[in-house]
Amino acid sequence: MSILSLTAVELAAKIKAKEVTVLQAVEEVISQIEAKEELYKCYVTIAKNRAIERAKQVQEQIDSGNLTGPLAGVPVAIKDNMCIKDMLTTCSSKILSNFIPTYSSEAVIKLEEAGAIIIGKTNMDEFAMGSTTETSAYGVTKNPRNPEHVPGGSSGGSAAAVAAEECFFALGSDTGGSIRQPASYCGVVGMKPTYGTVSRYGLIAYASSLDQIGPLAKDVTDCATILEVIASHDEKDSTSIKREDTDFTKALVNDVTGMKIGIPQDYFMKGLAPQVKEAILNAAKVLKDKGAIVEEFDLGLVEYAIPTYYTIAAAEVSSNLERFDGIKYGYRTNEFDGLHDMYKKTRSEGFGKEVKSRIMLGSFVLSSGYYDAYYLKALRTKALIKKAFDTAFEKYDVILGPVAPTTAPKLGSSLNDPMKMYLSDIYTISANLAGLPGITLPCGKDEKGLPIGLQLTGNCYQEKKIIQAAYTYEKARGKIEWDQHSEEV
Repeated sequence: MSILSLTAVELAAKIKAKEVTVLQAVEEVISQIEAKEELYKCYVTIAKNRAIERAKQVQEQIDSGNLTGPLAGVPVAIKDNMCIKDMLTTCSSKILSNFIPTYSSEAVIKLEEAGAIIIGKTNMDEFAMGSTTETSAYGVTKNPRNPEHVPGGSSGGSAAAVAAEECFFALGSDTGGSIRQPASYCGVVGMKPTYGTVSRYGLIAYASSLDQIGPLAKDVTDCATILEVIASHDEKDSTSIKREDTDFTKALVNDVTGMKIGIPQDYFMKGLAPQVKEAILNAAKVLKDKGAIVEEFDLGLVEYAIPTYYTIAAAEVSSNLERFDGIKYGYRTNEFDGLHDMYKKTRSEGFGKEVKSRIMLGSFVLSSGYYDAYYLKALRTKALIKKAFDTAFEKYDVILGPVAPTTAPKLGSSLNDPMKMYLSDIYTISANLAGLPGITLPCGKDEKGLPIGLQLTGNCYQEKKIIQAAYTYEKARGKIEWDQHSEEV
């Protein structure tokens, strides 16, 4: 068995047992990147020398008994919107093409303290705005399950890197499904924790009230293990929550007897591909056969999730991206006539089309005369969506549904139809609006061999329930074999 086929937890165990060295693991990943990266384009920055040097240091700490955790020595990729000290951090945007932070994000610090080895920064939709990883200023990432298709987004580089075995796990950020949807498209496991569980310090914000960092990995065990490492209360993040129940690996229990699982009827209306629907309902049957109580119910308000999300997210991004003006850091236009002209040219040249569209939309909904009509109305609808989930969780432990209406679309098709791209997030957005945890994992393939993802959503602070349900399903499902596609695409 190749080292690369191991999960993160399996690799760490072999390193601890001296069956594999940390340097071997890092060199295997680097070789895989060199072999596959030209096709898949998962990374913006590859920190080869840094990773090799770090591997030697971590090996010494493991050998001396100072590092004993379940991720010690494991190579990891980080989405390029999380700051890492002295490493280029671009958010896949021209405007940050020369930005090298002087500090690291808290989630990265936690991983390094646990002995993980950072391989590099993964490609993403520019400033996390998109659902396909096609809006990056550094090229398009391709889906390793079929390079003619998108990997999803905005954490598409992270999901693709895991699927292509160019790392053992990765971190992504989820604003409206940006971990869960690419995990589904690429056939890996992705998890968004309850808002505030993982510090957002050092995460370059898209929409501050919605963003949350989470893991992408090969299986549920890895996801639970990674989340346990990165979850913490952080005084540097005012939205960080102090929790005493972050021992998520204790939820890796193969049993759902008596667990109440609700399936929203609203998720199975017009637009859902028949093969996706069939795979999701088959997964529900598996859990039912394992002892869960599975029922359909009316969630309501699903049709309002998309406009609510894009109104709030655009408003927040128009505020968050004001700082990128060519003065303090980042790109600055070469020729300008005065300060105002410098601002205008820098932002026009530095931001891509999708980012500029959302900044303009956000500025509009926050403007005088439209603030009440759009932004405040969206905030009220957000509260109603949260109330609908609160009502559902009075009866159910977990909500089960699809991740996206279809499997991964072909490259280019979503950019030609932006509304289609926005609607691809219809099943994931509500969890961000309500601050809920969610996990996605593969539950089948379509006729093209593209992965179909199952989504399990829990109430706030109930990650353990969705981890337990996901783990039980994963064990019952067994391993999925993915087709190998030609690299001459």
